[in-house]
Amino acid sequence: MPSDAIVVGAGIVGAACADALSAAGLSVTVLESRFPGSGATAAAMGHVVVMDDSDAQFALTRLSRELWDALAPELPRACEDERAGTLWIAAGEAERESVGRKAELYRSRGVPVDELDGRDLVREEPNLRPGLAGALRVPGDRIVYPPAAARFLLDRARARGARVVTGAEASVIGPRRVTTHQGAFDGAVVVNAAGVAAPLLAPGLPIAPRKGHLVITDRYPGFCRHQLVELGYLSSAHGHSTESVAFNLQPRATGQMLLGSSREFAGLEPAVNRSLRNRMVRRALDFMPALARLSALRTWTGFRPATPDNLPLVGAWPETDGLWIAAGHEGLGVTTALGTARLIADAILGKTSPIDPAPYRPTRRFAAAHA
Repeated sequence: MPSDAIVVGAGIVGAACADALSAAGLSVTVLESRFPGSGATAAAMGHVVVMDDSDAQFALTRLSRELWDALAPELPRACEDERAGTLWIAAGEAERESVGRKAELYRSRGVPVDELDGRDLVREEPNLRPGLAGALRVPGDRIVYPPAAARFLLDRARARGARVVTGAEASVIGPRRVTTHQGAFDGAVVVNAAGVAAPLLAPGLPIAPRKGHLVITDRYPGFCRHQLVELGYLSSAHGHSTESVAFNLQPRATGQMLLGSSREFAGLEPAVNRSLRNRMVRRALDFMPALARLSALRTWTGFRPATPDNLPLVGAWPETDGLWIAAGHEGLGVTTALGTARLIADAILGKTSPIDPAPYRPTRRFAAAHA
C-alpha cells in the first residue's frame, strides 16, 4: 500500500522529517540503506548552535535551536542533551573587536549572549591558555548525542504508525516511487534525505562529500564546561580550500572531550589523514595546551554533504515529480534537522513557514565564485 510520504535516509535529518510528517498525520515509510544514524549522523559532534555566516544560516539555525529547546524536556537520557552554551574565542585584540559586532548581531535578532574579556575567559575555562583576548558566550546553545537523537525521532514517528525499513538501499528515485534492493516503494511524495548519497538519487544536486576528523578522549569530568570554538571557525569551515582546520572542543555528558575540526575534499576515502589530524590537534593545543595531558581513545572520519554556498538544499526538486530534497547540511545537520523538517512539512502541506524558505531551495542559483 502506498504511503503518503517516503523518506530516503534515516540520519538525523531524515528522522526529523519522518517525525514532522507523521506528526502532521501523514503515513510515512523511512528507507535506510544500513541502520538509523549510521552515516554522517554517527560521525557528528552533535552541536545545536546559532550560526551567523549569513542571514539565511542565522534564520535556520535559530529556528532549529528553538525547536530543539522545545523538544528538550522529552529527550531521553540516551540523547545526552546538555545546554552547555558555546564560547566563541577571540585569540587577539583584532578578534576581540569582532566579538562586539557578533554580540550586537545576535542581540538584535533576539538571541541572548554575553561578552567576556580575557579574565572572564580564564575564570570560565581555566584550561585555556593565558593571554586570549576574550569570547562571546551563547548560553542557549546545546549538545546532543546524534545517533540517539535520530533514534528518538524515529521512535516518535513509529509510535504514530510510521514504518522504518532498514537494509533498503535506494537505487533509483522515480516519480513518486523509490526502487531498492528490497523492492519498490510508492508514495505521494518522496523526501531525499540521503546525505552525501543524495546526488546519486537526484542527479544535478550540487552536493560534494567533505571529510572531517574527530578525536575523543578518555573521561575527564569538569575539564571543559562549554563548547569552545575559535572565532576563525566559520572562515575555515565555510571556505573552499582543499584542507582546513579550526579549534572546536566539546565536553560530552560522559566526561569525555570531543575534539575537532578538520575539513577536506578527498572524495569518499575514509582513511585517517594523519597529517591533517595532527594539524587539527596542534591547533587545539595552541588554544588549550592542557589537552596534552589527556589520553585520546579514538580518531574517526565522516563525510559532510557540502553545498557551494554552505546552505542546505530544502524544497521541491522539479526534475522528478513528487520529489523533495532535505540534504546538503554540511556540518550543521544536527543543528538544523528540526528546522529543515519544519520547512519540508510546511511546504508539502501547503502551510506558511516561520522563516522564508527561498534561500534553501534546491533550484536556487549559485554565485560563480561558489559554483
